[in-house]
Amino acid sequence: MTEEVLKLWPELEWISDDDLREKTAKTWELALEKSVLTPDDLNRIPFTLLVGPDLTVTFMEHKRSVIHIARDAGLKINAMYHGELPVNMDVLIAGAILADVGKLLEYELDANGKAVQGNYGKYLRHPFSGVSLAEQAGVPAAICHIIATHAGEGDMVKRTTEAILVHHADFMTFLPFKDRLKI
Repeated sequence: MTEEVLKLWPELEWISDDDLREKTAKTWELALEKSVLTPDDLNRIPFTLLVGPDLTVTFMEHKRSVIHIARDAGLKINAMYHGELPVNMDVLIAGAILADVGKLLEYELDANGKAVQGNYGKYLRHPFSGVSLAEQAGVPAAICHIIATHAGEGDMVKRTTEAILVHHADFMTFLPFKDRLKI
């Protein structure tokens, strides 16, 4: 695991399985190698292109909030449902860390340094490119499922418990920026 990736994702340390932690980090290493975006860009660009130009919440702020919210929800479910709805915390955390990794291939920077959807991203949105990157790193199918189903593309399939938690953590920190009723 590179220092660069660990600096971006201190939450990797929450993954108890060493092999899974390494594969999760490797996916980010691959994405950074293939992307025009740098870690500094990820701490500067907006987390979505689907909200107006005044959005100041960065990609990393959003991503890290999704991970924290999903983790907190998983811990609470495990504590309160007597094992009837078990959440695999390693799968949940790895999936949350990787859910938007494909955006590094979907996005480009224009001449002014503004994030825009690139040509590759017009063909393949980030759930698809994210799964491709994760599979190249040897990430298990249970986590690729979370990447594939975290966005609207996943609305046509059944989601695992962990995928539902990541999906809702992602959308509860996206939709209020996009669709909330302002009174």
